[in-house]
Amino acid sequence: MKLFHHENISVGRSGITRRGFLHGVSAAAIAGGTLSFRDVISLQAEELRKQNRSMILLWMAGGPSQFETFDPKRDTDVGGPTKSISTAVPGIQIAEGWEQIAGQMQDLAIVRSMTNKEGSHPRASYQMHTGYLPSGSVKHPSLASNIAQQIGDPESDLPSVVSVGRTQGAGFLGVDYEPFVVNRPGQMPLNVSSTVAAPRYKRRLGLLDQLEGEFADNGGDQVVENRRGLYRKASQMVLSKQTEAFKIDDEPQDVRQSYGDSNFGRSCLMARRLIEAGVTFVEIVCRGWDTHDNNFERTNQLAQQVDPATAALIQDLKQRGRLDSTLVVWSGEFGRSPRINARTGRDHYPRAFNLLAAGGGIRGGQVVGATEPNGSAIADRPVSVSDLFCSICHSLKVDPRHESISPLGRPMKIVDGGEVVSELFS
Repeated sequence: MKLFHHENISVGRSGITRRGFLHGVSAAAIAGGTLSFRDVISLQAEELRKQNRSMILLWMAGGPSQFETFDPKRDTDVGGPTKSISTAVPGIQIAEGWEQIAGQMQDLAIVRSMTNKEGSHPRASYQMHTGYLPSGSVKHPSLASNIAQQIGDPESDLPSVVSVGRTQGAGFLGVDYEPFVVNRPGQMPLNVSSTVAAPRYKRRLGLLDQLEGEFADNGGDQVVENRRGLYRKASQMVLSKQTEAFKIDDEPQDVRQSYGDSNFGRSCLMARRLIEAGVTFVEIVCRGWDTHDNNFERTNQLAQQVDPATAALIQDLKQRGRLDSTLVVWSGEFGRSPRINARTGRDHYPRAFNLLAAGGGIRGGQVVGATEPNGSAIADRPVSVSDLFCSICHSLKVDPRHESISPLGRPMKIVDGGEVVSELFS
C-alpha cells in the first residue's frame, strides 16, 4: 500500500528508493522546465556510475572449439579423443582439461546455443565486438566503448576501456572511448610513468599549451581542442597513483600462483585490479584458437593457461565482493566444425558455438541451450549476437536501444534487434 503519492513520486512502506526518487524528480523537473533533457540524461548516467558496474571480456581469438571446451560430444563420431569431466554442479559436464573451471561451475553459466552466419575471422570478430557487420561507410564503436560512454566515469584518472592486445576501437564515438592497449600485462605500461618530477612535468604541459594556443588562434582551434582533451586525459593518468593498478607485484604470492605464471594469468589478475580501481571494461585477448590443424593438442595447451586463470578470476572477484557487479564473459568469434579434417583439426563453424558467463546478475550452475547430438546445429534455445549484447546490457543496466549519431547523421542503437536471454538471470 502506498502511504504517499505525488504526480511523479510514490512512497511505500519501504521508503523512497534512490532510483525511484531520481526518476520522479527527473520527470517533475522536465515538466516544470527546471532541467533540460540533457541534464536528466546526465543525472541518470551518474546514477548508473554509482552502481559501479563493470565487465571483463576474455576473448579467445581464432574461434575455440566447443567440442574441446564446454560442449563435448563424448563417444560420438564428432567428439574425437576428447573426454568429458564432471563439474561442481551435478549433471553438467565439460571437456577434459578444464578442471579448474569445472570446480567453479556453481558461479558460471554455459551458453551452448550461440549461433551466427559469419565464418570469416575479420567479419565475425567485428560483429562480435560491435553488434554490426563491417560497413565501408561507418566505423561502428565496440560494445566496450558504448558501455564506457554510458556508465564510465569521465573524471577517473584511468581509461574507461583497457585491452590486453589489439581489439576493436571506439569508432565514431571518438578518442575519449578508445581502448588503452596494454602489451606487458602485470607491469607498468610504457610511457605512463613520468621521467621528471611532477612540477617540471606540469610546466612542460603549460608550455605546450602556449604553443598550441598560437596554432588555435590561426584557425586550428578544433584540432587543438581535440588534442588538448587527449593530452589532458593522458597527463591525468601519468600523474595519478591509480596507475599502480596495472602492476601485480604487490599481490600475495599465493594469489599470483592461483592465476598461473602466464601472460593470460597475469592479464586476468591485472583486470581484477583495474576493475577495483574504477576501469569500466577490460578485454583480454588470448590468441591461438584457430585450430585448423592439431586441434586437440593445441586446445589442451591453451587450456593449461586459460583454465586456472579464468577460475581464479571468478573466485577472486567473488571473495572480494565484486562478482555481483562485474560481468565476466568468455567467448570467441565462432566455433569449430563437427567434422575433424585430415590434419586432426577443426575448421570454422559459426552455426553453433558456446561461451561462458559469470557475475553481473548471471545465475550460475546452469546450461542455456543445446546442440544436436552430432553438434551440427542448435537443438534448443538459439542465441544470436544481438541477444547476447542485449543480455550484456541488461546485466550492466545499460539501455541497448540508446542511440548515438554517426558521422553520416544516422542514429545508431547500441544493439539493433535481439532480446535478453532471460534464462541467464532467472
